[in-house]
Amino acid sequence: MGGRSRWSRARAAPPPNGARRLRDAPRPRERTGQSGRAGRPSPSHRITPSLSVRTFATQVFLLQALIMLVLVVAAATALVVQGRYDGERNARNRSMAVAEAFAHAPGTAAALRSPYPAALLQGPTEQATHGSGVDFITVLDKRGVRLTDTDPTLVGTRAQGVERAAAGQAFTETFHGEPSDAVRAVVPVTDASRRVVGMVSAGIQVETLGHVLNQQVPVMLGASAVALALATGGAALVGRRLRRQTHGLGPAEMTRMYEHHDAVLHAVREGVLIVGADGRVLLANDEARRLLDLPEDADLRQVTDLGLGPGPTRILTSGEAVSDQVVPAGDRLLAVNTRLTAPYGGVQGLVATFRDTTELRALSGQAEVARGRLTLLYEAGVRIGTSLDMRRTAEELAEVAVPRMADFVTVELLDSVLRGEEPSGTVKQMRRTALSESQTGHPLQPVGDLIRFVVADTPMVAALHGGRAVLVRDLNTATDWRAHDPEGARRALDYGIHSLITVPLRARGVVLGMVNLWRGEGSPAFEDEDVAVAEELVARAAVAIDNARRYSREHAMAVTLQRSLLPRDLPEQDALEVAWRYLPAQSGVGGDWFDVIPLPGFRVALVVGDIVGHGMHAAVTMGRLRTAVLNFSSLDLAPDELLGHLDEMVARLDTQTETSDGGPAPLTGATCLYAIYDPVGGRCTLSRAGHLAPAVVDPHGRVTFPDIPVSPPLGVGGFPFECGELELAEGSRLVLFSDGLIEDRGRDIDEGLALLRTAVARPDGTPEETCRVLMETMLPAHPSDDVALLVARTRLLDPSKVASWEVPFDVTEVSRVRAEVSRRLGEWGLEEESFSTELILSELLTNAIRYGAPPVGVRLLLGRSLVCEVSDGSNTSPRLRRAATTDEGGRGLFLVSQFAERWGTRYAAHGKVIWAEQLLGGSALPDATMLIDEMAW
Repeated sequence: MGGRSRWSRARAAPPPNGARRLRDAPRPRERTGQSGRAGRPSPSHRITPSLSVRTFATQVFLLQALIMLVLVVAAATALVVQGRYDGERNARNRSMAVAEAFAHAPGTAAALRSPYPAALLQGPTEQATHGSGVDFITVLDKRGVRLTDTDPTLVGTRAQGVERAAAGQAFTETFHGEPSDAVRAVVPVTDASRRVVGMVSAGIQVETLGHVLNQQVPVMLGASAVALALATGGAALVGRRLRRQTHGLGPAEMTRMYEHHDAVLHAVREGVLIVGADGRVLLANDEARRLLDLPEDADLRQVTDLGLGPGPTRILTSGEAVSDQVVPAGDRLLAVNTRLTAPYGGVQGLVATFRDTTELRALSGQAEVARGRLTLLYEAGVRIGTSLDMRRTAEELAEVAVPRMADFVTVELLDSVLRGEEPSGTVKQMRRTALSESQTGHPLQPVGDLIRFVVADTPMVAALHGGRAVLVRDLNTATDWRAHDPEGARRALDYGIHSLITVPLRARGVVLGMVNLWRGEGSPAFEDEDVAVAEELVARAAVAIDNARRYSREHAMAVTLQRSLLPRDLPEQDALEVAWRYLPAQSGVGGDWFDVIPLPGFRVALVVGDIVGHGMHAAVTMGRLRTAVLNFSSLDLAPDELLGHLDEMVARLDTQTETSDGGPAPLTGATCLYAIYDPVGGRCTLSRAGHLAPAVVDPHGRVTFPDIPVSPPLGVGGFPFECGELELAEGSRLVLFSDGLIEDRGRDIDEGLALLRTAVARPDGTPEETCRVLMETMLPAHPSDDVALLVARTRLLDPSKVASWEVPFDVTEVSRVRAEVSRRLGEWGLEEESFSTELILSELLTNAIRYGAPPVGVRLLLGRSLVCEVSDGSNTSPRLRRAATTDEGGRGLFLVSQFAERWGTRYAAHGKVIWAEQLLGGSALPDATMLIDEMAW
């Protein structure tokens, strides 16, 4: 029955072999349902239930009834409090849900931005209030003025305490104030750019919550009364049951229970020892006597007098519970568990169990060593190779091995490996790259020293030749390792270094370096098992170092390629004052580029482009596109025509380029902005393919982003490109940039453009200062995308350096124009250039009148060179050819090419312009004899 297991062990009638041990033990107090007085119940005497048991049962009943009364009162109070808390919390949640739903509903933000938000939102507000279970819904503007409300009399009044929502934060609170106390939620309403345009407040009045709670109180009180009645009846039944159960426990059953208990106690293969509160041994089974070597008279003796040793004595006298603590006892290792007996035996004491773990300890020690090695290799796989830096990887290898594997670890790498090159076949010297130590003041060579392998019989050379690790257990007795550096070996031995494992660092069958593991004073010598662990550790590090080497080589190649493809310096020109910045992303190699290209007539082309992606492919693609832009610019094409040709080229490259798996690798996604600035009139013509529009800063510091027609990115095809024109005053700044300057993970394009507008809004900023301010203001320390920035400040050509004439369509006018040009050259002080200029003008103007179409015009431009331009209305382009001896003409362009530094043709909206450029004071006239011979041929 339930009461049998609660009898004290000390009262049982033990078998004969345990009689002496149990007879003298103190007898704890009874814990049965009887009177509780000490003493063993006699078989011939039974306590009358109507006397003592009834009194005990009555006490139990009264105690349980009192406890239940207290619990019921406490539970009712807690329910009331919890009900109020739950009601307020539910009101907060419901108010927040309704407010967020109404704030984020389609049309709410648009209605708030409309001229009559109250008329648009009053109806939905009342419908939402009736259907959502809240007492009110209020729509406020961003100043807190009520636009709509469930109570129309409140419309137009200002709400209190909504400043956090006006700042963009949603919140709930218990509001106390006018018009009524309520639990409310206030949620901001934002537009597409996340600006607050209004607020929505929803809530439930405190009176409503109190009314609901008042309805619940009678139910809770009734439930409490029912619970108290049930608890009282249950206590009565328990008392009655207790009186009945104590009558069935007799002496025979008690004796049989104790016999079973004693048999189990002495049959288990685990020592059991019970110690009283006074430190005396109350009980010890046979296994405890054997394991602890207890004397025969150990019962009732002090634990400190038994000679158990310091470990077991300390545990048995501490009075604290321990679990599986291993302590030595003679030549045994015992696992000890102790528990206090007070909650179970009725008196203060200690129960201790002992288990022999001597053999298990030896096996567990070996398992612990193996587990430690596996843990080391696991940590090596996690900690080595976290970066693609060879030196850092070597340092990680040394840090992982110290101190768990060795006291000192040195890592040497070949110089060619450190440079990212393929390792050479002959290994004669290495550079110490990493060193990790557990003790300071060691005699090993520092990081950066050159380690030479010139002696053939050292362990290091043997490891390199054999391709396997070499173990030297005792360096004191070994002599071969001293041959290379006897003095250094002596210092190492004096310091206490006594054992070595040297492992070649190999990857793909090629030696990359060497790893040496040393153990010093206080550490055991290396064993054969350590060699396998060292080889595995170094092999993992070798793969990481080789990957880092290959990455360094490829990254250096990509960076070199990209730098060779970007402009190293800006060309000389007088139309613009230009400054630039280029900042690659964290990968170091990107596809953004820029260019400044001088054009005929002192015009300048500005280019900014962006290739999607990073790495070698992006750099190569950037080089292709930049080269194509340079070639197309030499044709003097308009910006929209140039982008059209560039788009066709990208489309062809898309069809010809494939990835490593055979699939297409399209370049689509490349963007480009091409602008041509003419300093004669300050006109800038721009065209863009998927690129951001530039920023224009006028001389007064006003910043605009002109609305230039945008076309799809290059390679999409099927869409025409359009041009936009800007009239730029002298001193204006044109800011061209790639999207990496304004876009970032923490901000969108609009925020970036606003920040750029603020940064460049200075009337006196130079292009160099503008670049510096933008880089400092707009970019983090490590940008996630490439950045190309080009800032150009405009200049205008002095009107006195420009001369133009409209020429009638008549050959006889050539001489008149030639004379006027000669006079203008005299005014400019260029008499020396008159002959060549008149000859060039005569040939070009004669060709225009004979083979072209009206209108015909002539223009002279004077800058760092002299440019002569002849325009006509024909689209036919002249070409240079070798005239035969029988030809009457065909030698004019040949003369032009000989007297001019450069010449060419560009097409305008109507007709063409043939131009020729001459250097001032620096070009000699061609040899007359050569000209005559060439023309006569």
